[in-house]
Amino acid sequence: MQQRLTALGILDDSLVERGYFCEFTHTALREFQTNRGLPQDGVCDRNAWDALIEASWLSGARLLYLTSPHQRGDDVIALQTNLAQLGFDCGHIDGILGPKSVHCLTDFQQNYGLVADGICGAETLQALSRMSSQTGSGPGIVSVRESEKLHHAARVGDSLKIVVGCFGDLQRVSRGLTRKLREQYNDVMTVEESDATLHATSANSFQADAYVGIAASSAQHHEIVFYETEGFSSPGGHQLAEVIAAQLNEIGPGQFAVKGMRLPILRATRMPAVLCVFGQSIQPEFDVIASAVCTAVTVWFAPQKPI
Repeated sequence: MQQRLTALGILDDSLVERGYFCEFTHTALREFQTNRGLPQDGVCDRNAWDALIEASWLSGARLLYLTSPHQRGDDVIALQTNLAQLGFDCGHIDGILGPKSVHCLTDFQQNYGLVADGICGAETLQALSRMSSQTGSGPGIVSVRESEKLHHAARVGDSLKIVVGCFGDLQRVSRGLTRKLREQYNDVMTVEESDATLHATSANSFQADAYVGIAASSAQHHEIVFYETEGFSSPGGHQLAEVIAAQLNEIGPGQFAVKGMRLPILRATRMPAVLCVFGQSIQPEFDVIASAVCTAVTVWFAPQKPI
């Protein structure tokens, strides 16, 4: 871990106590977690370790192509960002080289006159660099398409599909939210698992229009988080997080901040997704909280909402 933090320029090699999780290593890890949109707890868990590995992959360091399991890394994020800005919709810019991203890569190669083999090597990177220099720095087609999906979702009304997920011991909130949402929408599913992968798999298979997660935290503060990376921010997730935070702040169980993060559940879901993180200071007014979140989802889905 120390070698990876040093290579990323976050940890000063001259200060390292090699082989020991020293104060400098702890501080560097927290800084890395902050930069990567992960919980800033200074604990090198699976998510932090995976992020360290992915951050070490710079553009051009390896060939990018479809594998099983899929390749992950900052080089994949750079590829997806370039493709999105050129008008190729590869879905969320998540740093995961899945079939949709490879299909877009192949389309780009074919349009540019390259061998359309779905392999991103030096020649393809040079072509992407040339074309990207002629584009702006906007969010790209991915954000535009997500906004269009929200317009469509607002028109289909009660046929919307919503997944409510629960992590920790807040089932009273998640189940109350599910009951209230089912009064307005036909398809509402609940997932109560500790593994974020199962939540994402269920929501993606369900082809949900939105995912709302409920989680408990040992911190004192509360957050509504949505998916955001350096080059991409989910417009639907951000808007939903803002609406939920406004509703919860109005009823007064505590102040809720809105924050973009790269948590696995937000990264792996293909639809607008938020995670409502309740700290220890939350008051046990679970039905009131569930009603406020339900109202926020309804407002967010309303046809008159601004995009």
